[in-house]
Formats: sequence, C-alpha cells, structure tokens
Amino acid sequence: MSVRPEPPPRAHGGMPPPPDSVIDAHLERERQRLLREAGLASSPPQHLRKLAEHPFLEEERDSVTILTGGFSRHHDLFLRAGFQGLGYTRTELVPTPTKADFQAGKEYGNNGQCSPTYFTVGALVNYLKRLRDEEGLSTETIVRDYVFVTMGACGPCRFGMYESEYRLALRNAGFEGFRIVLFQIKGGVHQVNGQKPGIAFDLDFFLTFGNLVMLADLVNEVARQIRPYEVVPGRTDRVFEKVQEKIQAGLRELSLHVERPSAPARLLAPLLPLKDSAEVDKFLAQLRSQHFVSILEECARLIDEEIEVDYTRPRPKVKVTGEFWATLTEGDGNYNMYRYLESQGAEVAAEPITTWITFLVSQARVYAKDAKGLASAEVEGGFARLRARAGEELQHHKRMLVLGVTERILKREYDRLRAALGGTANQSADHDELRRLAHSFYNSRSQGGEGHMEVAKTIYYSSRGLAHMVLSLKPFGCLPSTQSDGAQVAVLAQYPQATFLPVETSGEGDINAYSRVQMVLAEAKTKSRDEFQESIAKTGFSLEEIRDYAAGRRELRRPLQQVPKIEGVAGRAARFVQYVAGLMREDGLRPDPAPCPR
Repeated sequence: MSVRPEPPPRAHGGMPPPPDSVIDAHLERERQRLLREAGLASSPPQHLRKLAEHPFLEEERDSVTILTGGFSRHHDLFLRAGFQGLGYTRTELVPTPTKADFQAGKEYGNNGQCSPTYFTVGALVNYLKRLRDEEGLSTETIVRDYVFVTMGACGPCRFGMYESEYRLALRNAGFEGFRIVLFQIKGGVHQVNGQKPGIAFDLDFFLTFGNLVMLADLVNEVARQIRPYEVVPGRTDRVFEKVQEKIQAGLRELSLHVERPSAPARLLAPLLPLKDSAEVDKFLAQLRSQHFVSILEECARLIDEEIEVDYTRPRPKVKVTGEFWATLTEGDGNYNMYRYLESQGAEVAAEPITTWITFLVSQARVYAKDAKGLASAEVEGGFARLRARAGEELQHHKRMLVLGVTERILKREYDRLRAALGGTANQSADHDELRRLAHSFYNSRSQGGEGHMEVAKTIYYSSRGLAHMVLSLKPFGCLPSTQSDGAQVAVLAQYPQATFLPVETSGEGDINAYSRVQMVLAEAKTKSRDEFQESIAKTGFSLEEIRDYAAGRRELRRPLQQVPKIEGVAGRAARFVQYVAGLMREDGLRPDPAPCPR
C-alpha cells in the first residue's frame, strides 16, 4: 500500500491543504476526462473467468461418444482400442489434421498461435461441422452427445493454453458448451475431474496409456526401419495393417481386474504412491504379464515371414527431433515429412513418445535433488530445524526411490516389448548421458518442450556416427525449439561433422521446406555412399559376391535380423555388408586376390 508523503509545513497564517478525499476526487475526474478524450470506456474492468462447463458423468458413458486423436496413426488407433478395452466403447477418432483444418483453426481461434494449435483445433471444429452439415445432427445433439479428450500440460510455451483455444474456437464455430476433458501428463495416476466422472483417470487408464504408447512407438520405429529396404513396394504397409489389428485386439481384450489383493501387495501398499493394495496388485500384474509380449512375438514372426528386404542398398539415416507434436504427426502438420524423406531414399529414425515420458521422470529426479534442504533451511531454531531437516531427508529419499524405480520400470517394460518385436528398435534413452552431453550448450534445468534433449540428440547421433543427418522439426515461433536452434550454432562449431537442419512448419511452405531438405539430404546421401563403399572395400569381397550370398539365404533377407552395430558406422547397408562378409568367411569363402599391376 502506497503511503502519501507528509505535506510540507505551511507558513503562518496560510490556508490548510485540502483533505485527501478532495484530492482523490479531483484526480478521478481528471482521469475520466482523459479517458473520454481518448475514446476509452471507463467501465469497471472485467476479469477473465473460466466458463462453467457441464461435466461428463459416469451415467452418460452409454450415450456419449468420446472423440480423441492428434498423434501418429498407430498411436491414434491404439488409443481408441485402449479406451474401448477400458469400457469406453463409444470412442471415435478425429482424422489426422489437414491444411483445411489449419485454415479453420486460424478462422475460429486466436491470432498468434503455433501451428499445432491451429491444426488440432481446426480438425475438431471441422469434424463437428461434418456431423452437423453432412450427417444432419443438430448442434444441441452434438454438444450433448460428444466430448473431446486430450492431453494437457503447463510450461513456458502455448501448449498449456490449448484447452482455452479449443473452447474459444468451438464457441466461435457455434458449438458453445462442447465439453473438453483433459488428463495431465504430470498429474499422477489419480486425477479427479468430477464426482463419478465419465472418464476415470486412474491407474487402469495410465497403465493402458503406457502400454499403448510403447506399442505404437515400437511399431512406428520398426516399420520405418523396414520400409526403405523392402523388395516389394508397399508390402510393409500391408503387413503392418495386420500387425496393428492384432495389437488393437490385444488392447481391447486386456483385463486389469483384481479379485482379491495378494499378500505381497498388502505389504508393498504403504511404500508405493498408489491408493490401496488392489492397485498394487494391478501394478505387479503389469510387470508379470506376458500379454503384449506374446502378441508382439507373433507379430515379429508375421513380419519376418511376409516381408523380404535387401539391406545391400545404401540409405542415408535421418534422425528427426524437434517439437513434440511436429515430430509425431504424420500429415500436413509437418509437411508429411516422413513419407517425403522415404520417397527420397532415406531411412527415418524418429524419437518415441516413451523417451519424452522418461525424460519427464528423469527431470523430476534432478529437480528433487536440487531442492533438497531448501524447505528446512527456512525453519528457525536449532531443534526445530533439526526435526524439519530429518523429515525432509526422509521424504527426499522416499521420492528419489520412487522416481528411480519408475525410471527403471519404464525402461524394463519398453525393452522387453522391444525384444519381443525382434529387438531391432533402439534401446530406451540414457537421460543421464543426454543431460551430460547437452549441459554445456543448453542448461539442463531449463524447462519447456523437450528441454535440452534437442541439443543432446544432435551431439549424440552425430558424434557417435549413428545418423548421417539430424532434422529438427518445429512449429513457427516455437519458443523452446527456437532456443535450442540458437544453441545448435555452438554445437556445430564444436562438432563440424554434424549435418543439421532446422525446419519450421506451418500451414504453408511445403515446397520451400522440401527444397531445403533436399539440399542437406544430398550431403547425407554422399556420406552414406562413401561409408558404404568403405565398408565394401574392408570386406575384400565385391558387392555382387555379397548380394549373391545373401540372395541364397532367406535369413539374410529377413527384416528383423540382428545386424551388429559397428562404432562410427550409421548406415544399415554399410553394417550389413561387413556382417555378411564375416559369415562368408565362416563358410570358408575368401575374396579373390587383387590382380597384380603390370
């Protein structure tokens, strides 16, 4: 509160100063006069308040359709199947956003939003408009009988405002009151969104969500590894249609019901951040379950039986990083970049969502370590501070134990599913190593987007010879990714062997983006060809001899065969020819001696 200065002493016989009320009234009249001259309204300020929304309740599940989507095709399909397995049988997908959706998002939403907002908001609005205009549903019916479920988050970028943008665009498009249901990725395994909510964000939901994310991550990665080398064009897509059907059936059939909690669950319940021993038993059942392992093993056999590959064709390997949504979608939102890269002869390696989830857990562990001792330091008094310090120390160790175990469990679950699908997908990321690589270029405590990981991946994949090119995709004006691009200048100065390209995406600019990618991809192709030729030269055999040997052995044309990694060799074909040459030597074959020079 401001304090009015004391008035100067008045001279003998002078007039007393006017009272404060008179001064305040004069100032207010003058302020109103200036506002009128400026043409500004002088009504009391209207503060922003979140509009009240009719909740989605449990008794509505049989009559309300849940809409979801916005990820990659496999993530979306598995998400729908996961919802259906949890009992939400009325679940439909909003189609992958297109440029028309981007324009609708700009028309009905706020100015200055990033393109993922426009694409996803516009896709939902256009879907509802098709229900109204083409299928004949009334606006009242749509608002009453449909809800949209999506992820929420907070942070320094506009992702935390998506919910508000959805509501604004829906109101402007004539669907005021349409319900948006959020689950927070950092909100824990019990998120209350109302009394008897229509969607329970509980342990069952998050176990299902974790499973489907890992499954979709692995299916995406393995398909992208195989597609550039397939002998019969289009065969990979056809086989993976069968794979996704098997996994969707598995998600619908998954049962998480527990009849009676076991003795180990009752013992562990006080130590774990779960509601009761029944939930502990569900968690333990997840760790023991072979449900998805057996499904993926069946899928692996199907892939090896029905797809034939030729790994003697060199392909540049392109590692894709950047903003979460731009690297995840498979449509106009990132210029259909994955299919474009494959059409140009590249093998694409995108980062799985699982890496982002484990990154959040790893960062929580770092922040907990940084905060240790801060709360007790504010307590006054020797004994009171000692008690506070002891309590804080106990809570710290418990939190670090829970976070550490969570990291290990996520890694264990991902790696056992990875092994079941042939073991060719990359292992889960080592976040301590990524943090160490990036910290001198990008402070690893900085939050937002993928944090330091964009910088770390450029260093990791380039310095270790794991990719010929790193492509960073991000929406125009994305704050965290723009900061990362600034740091990449220093990275490239220290790692000149890195081939790095940042591409900003929006609703337009496809041709310009493709042109830039083509120029840098040409350099990556040269790296790939040179590496391949060096590998052939090391074997002593000719390429024709290696191909003839592989052609006679079906196991060398299996897509899920284990091609050993070679330090500093990124290309699958370059590693494959060295691997085959070793098998040829084991069979007693020797390269022809070089002709003597005349």
